[in-house]
Amino acid sequence: MRRLLEITLLTVLFAGWIHAQDQLPPLSLQHQVETEADSGLFHRLQRSETWQSGDTAVIVCDMWDAHHCYRAVQRGTEMAPRLNALLEKLRAAGVTVIHAPSSCMAAYADTPARQRAIEAPAADSHPEKIAEWCHQIPSEQRGVYPIDQSDGGEDDTPEEHAAWEQELVRRGLNPRQPWKRQMDAIAIDQKRDYISDSGVEIWNILADKKIDNVILTGVHTNMCVLGRPFGLRRMAAAGKNVVLVRDLTDTMYNPASKPYVSHFTGTDLIIDHIERYVCPTISSDQILGGQPFRFKNDKRKRVAMLIGESEYFTHTTLPPFAIEHLGKDYQVDIIHASASDGNAFPGIERIAQADALLVSVRRRALTPEALKVVQDYVAAGKPVLGIRTANHAFTLRNKPAPEGHVNWPEWDAEVFGGNYTNHYGNQMQTTVQVVETAKSHPILEGVEPTTFPAGGSLYRVAPLQPGANVLLTGSVQGKPSEPVAWTFKRADGGRSFYTSLGHVKDFATPAFQQLLKNAIEWSLFAPRT
Repeated sequence: MRRLLEITLLTVLFAGWIHAQDQLPPLSLQHQVETEADSGLFHRLQRSETWQSGDTAVIVCDMWDAHHCYRAVQRGTEMAPRLNALLEKLRAAGVTVIHAPSSCMAAYADTPARQRAIEAPAADSHPEKIAEWCHQIPSEQRGVYPIDQSDGGEDDTPEEHAAWEQELVRRGLNPRQPWKRQMDAIAIDQKRDYISDSGVEIWNILADKKIDNVILTGVHTNMCVLGRPFGLRRMAAAGKNVVLVRDLTDTMYNPASKPYVSHFTGTDLIIDHIERYVCPTISSDQILGGQPFRFKNDKRKRVAMLIGESEYFTHTTLPPFAIEHLGKDYQVDIIHASASDGNAFPGIERIAQADALLVSVRRRALTPEALKVVQDYVAAGKPVLGIRTANHAFTLRNKPAPEGHVNWPEWDAEVFGGNYTNHYGNQMQTTVQVVETAKSHPILEGVEPTTFPAGGSLYRVAPLQPGANVLLTGSVQGKPSEPVAWTFKRADGGRSFYTSLGHVKDFATPAFQQLLKNAIEWSLFAPRT
């Protein structure tokens, strides 16, 4: 009997191990939903799913051995080893691997992987237009495509492009279409993998193996990965559980085109578009561990914006400010308050990943867990910036927090060195003045004119805490002047910046825009003193 129990136990444990091998690690699918209908504002959310490896395929899109864009080649070459490691891990887990280097099938005509794709049994039915390029699916009509790629998206310098074209000609290749096969850095297992660039063939493979889950990776997301017959749009429209590996992809985007942001921000904008209107995304570290892949030239610091106020419309002014003034140098992550529960900020945990935090929140009481995210960020000594109502962000006026929520009444004094008590009447025009002794401060560089009208009422904040360095003051007729912008070194050693500017009219003022941009740069890069 004892021996029988031991055998039974071993059988159960072995069966459990086999089952575990059939499952991928839990995947965190990132997707975006509107804060409310037709708002044009989005929460970036995560949901966990567990996929069976036998029900899953990964498609490698157009990781060619050459390209007409020199910088695209450099990025693809840099990304390839990480992508290959991902394929090895997925293949070992039992995931079907499909290599799809478009227009390169001749190079693989006699290989087992190519023949395996050709010989896959025909599916009983095929999605409409599965053999054709897809330029848009209906869900995308709700949004505005975020980048201008009408010039083809090449981001080479003229000198780089000319030299690369000469090199391609020297190799005997067509400079406009030099690819011949998939790059060698991505291994093809001829015993198990498939090679195809046909939407029909790839659909046959998926149908034959009863695959419902599809992972897309490769280049270029805004063109081939989205549009190919086997791409994200076709897979999503056909009802597959399709995801993009957002850190193992690239775009064809030229920063000289709208919206005039860095190449990497252009990629981020396309990923935003995909998460909102096409399908969720995952990152390679969910399979491989460690950190997500990042291109070596992507040196952008991450700026998180926490927005939750309805009086000054910063939910409409800060996002375009982020694109126009920060898109070249920073990666901006905007976290909005919930439209149905103003004390909730879906995705607030992402603050922990930020290098700088900009707050535009008015009188919200957070849950203890959410507030701890903010407090832990501050305690880590990271930069904090606040505009307008940020000095009374996390405390309600003369009333306790709702059940299950907490106030942080010391926030203003501890984080900004402030002392907000009220404001002067809205009908009283505020004049802002640069402090004479602060004119050389880097936050004031290019802030012109040195005297200008404020858009909103003057906040009463004096006296500030020791250690505050006032940069701007404001005055209204017949009242003492008040600090309007200042820096503050916190007890935790971190640096803060606060300004009571931030009214919707202020964002139309070049002086304020320059001030805020400078403050972000100062908070991240100014030497510590």
